[in-house]
Amino acid sequence: MPRAPVPPAPAPPAPRSPVGTPPVALPPAASGVAAPPLVAAVRERLADADHPPTPADIARALAEIAGPQFPADREATQRAVTAELLGAGPLDVPLADPAVTDVLVNGPDEVWVDRGFGLERAEVRFADEESVRRLACRLAAAAGRRLDAAAPFADARLPDGTRLHAVLAPVAADGTCLSLRRPSRVPLTLDEVVDGQDRALAGVLRALVAARLALVITGGTGTGKTTLLAALLGCVPPAHRVVVVEDTTELVLGRDNLVRLQGRPANIEGAGAITQRDLVRQALRMRPDRLVVGEVRGPEVLDLLVAFNTGHEGGITTIHANAAAALPARVEALAALAGLSRAAAHSQLAAAVQVAVHLRRDAAGRRAVATIGVLRQDADGLARVRPALVAAPAPRARPGPGPAPAQRAGALLPADGLPTLRELLRGRGIALPPPFAGPS
Repeated sequence: MPRAPVPPAPAPPAPRSPVGTPPVALPPAASGVAAPPLVAAVRERLADADHPPTPADIARALAEIAGPQFPADREATQRAVTAELLGAGPLDVPLADPAVTDVLVNGPDEVWVDRGFGLERAEVRFADEESVRRLACRLAAAAGRRLDAAAPFADARLPDGTRLHAVLAPVAADGTCLSLRRPSRVPLTLDEVVDGQDRALAGVLRALVAARLALVITGGTGTGKTTLLAALLGCVPPAHRVVVVEDTTELVLGRDNLVRLQGRPANIEGAGAITQRDLVRQALRMRPDRLVVGEVRGPEVLDLLVAFNTGHEGGITTIHANAAAALPARVEALAALAGLSRAAAHSQLAAAVQVAVHLRRDAAGRRAVATIGVLRQDADGLARVRPALVAAPAPRARPGPGPAPAQRAGALLPADGLPTLRELLRGRGIALPPPFAGPS
């Protein structure tokens, strides 16, 4: 009599976590984005911990929640979840690139980066809008700033020096927006900042600092104003006491004899705000040899002009402007916020500031010095910037053979304000480097 077939062995049960919950679906190993349910499960598991979560805590929670995994999947999942809970989520990828200076998030599926040659789209994404919002709020909290429905935007400096700006929806109509500007990890020298431009440019800028002329660096967003300011401060003698005032700390400086003051927003009750104007006034009482304001954007321009006019030589600041010639109009508008008349603003500017250095991005997206100008007050009482040195524009390509262009792009060309600049420097015992020194 034939024997009955032996029934197949039942399939082993699916792995379950020690607490009896089924494993959570895992994200693809190469996606770099942790699945929201998995992140939520780990976050809930760690919520009752009596200390901030660590990578080891996350690894243990994942082992309990996700069950057995292949080693490659386990490592990829742990990296993604750790980035979501402790790092910058998917932004850890572009932020790990040393060439990236800016990371801009327009939405879960739209991230842009700047590697020094203009914006380019990054191949990273967030799981959803809530992931972007959660990251923005966590980064703001790490910087000691409030970011929620009642205070839907924040500007702060993260512990590693990265500048954070965030705007939550619905103020950001298409979803939470993030802007991260990462400073150089080490101070850049002036030669490094102007590398690739006219060989005489570094010598000209050093002469301006050595002569203790009051400088204003102008330019648009992302043109390198803060970077150039930090490099110029690297040329200041170590014995000079430098007091720096910033709304949010951005300057990367490697020098002694330095005092840094930073503003503070109002607290939840609307009190306790410390403005740049408050800090400029305090800085004047700290015996500065050089007073530096990271960026002037409001009524503090009045206190700055007064300081530059009362014996505090060699001060430097930055102002957003489309051209060097637009500086007087920008100062006039900002001074009006402090109640200064047009005539008084122009008189103060002409007496306080000697030189304007304007930055721009060239056709290839590189940051470059476009103009060095001197300020003078004309017969009508208005201050104007007269170009002294101007960078040559890139020549237009011509088809076919022909002579090389007479001037290479970026070469400094003399302008009508150069004699005035020479006289300013000679009056302080400083000469411009060749070929701009002029007759002795």
